[in-house]
Amino acid sequence: MRRRGTLVLLHAFPLNARMWEGQLSLAGRGWHVIAPHFRGVDGTGHSQPAGSIDDHAADLIDLLDAMHVEDAVIGGLSMGGYVAFALFRHAPSYFRALILADTRSQADTPAGIEGRKKMLEQLERGGPNAIANEMLPKLLCESTRATRPEVVARVRAMILSRPPESISSAIHALMARPDATPLLPAIRVPTLILVGEEDALTPPSAAEEMHARIAGSELVRIPGAGHLSNIDQPEIFNDALARFLDHRV
Repeated sequence: MRRRGTLVLLHAFPLNARMWEGQLSLAGRGWHVIAPHFRGVDGTGHSQPAGSIDDHAADLIDLLDAMHVEDAVIGGLSMGGYVAFALFRHAPSYFRALILADTRSQADTPAGIEGRKKMLEQLERGGPNAIANEMLPKLLCESTRATRPEVVARVRAMILSRPPESISSAIHALMARPDATPLLPAIRVPTLILVGEEDALTPPSAAEEMHARIAGSELVRIPGAGHLSNIDQPEIFNDALARFLDHRV
């Protein structure tokens, strides 16, 4: 099959790149799929956690350059979307197309920052297990949590695999990220916005606002999905992604 290009998928907090296992099948449609771990999340101790969203974007530039990738379809879910925005801010030429899944353009509100500070306190007291207990009900929809224990266990394992210092650095980076809303009108590449209908962290209203501000963007709402829409409803997510890649890119 003819190689169609490179697809880069950026993972959510507090997970790692293994959250994209269900999307690796897109390689069978001719795409070179790259799903990198963010620095410091793999627990190997070979690198220090990044201190900001911009640091993650710089790491991605280094990776793309090392792989001689000049342009790619770049997508991110949640925190991965924030990194995609940062990359677009600094190096838009890398974008052949953009995918924004269960994310938002706005910076944290004061209430959101307070929530992150409380999470840091939970991490200090209870480690990654406390973060898993706090986040799992917000990441997966109620149906998944009630009927698919293997999925819940898989997501929990990803959270528990992250070193505490990596989780702490990510929380600080999330709190300090800039507002990307002014960037939206400048996005002129094909853009797909995906959101779970039951996403309480970055709700459909946030996706609709991005859709309104990014000219020509496509919005897909995924039924029966929460914040991790690619895990709650992988078939619907993959179908929407495949249609976008086939017809818009």
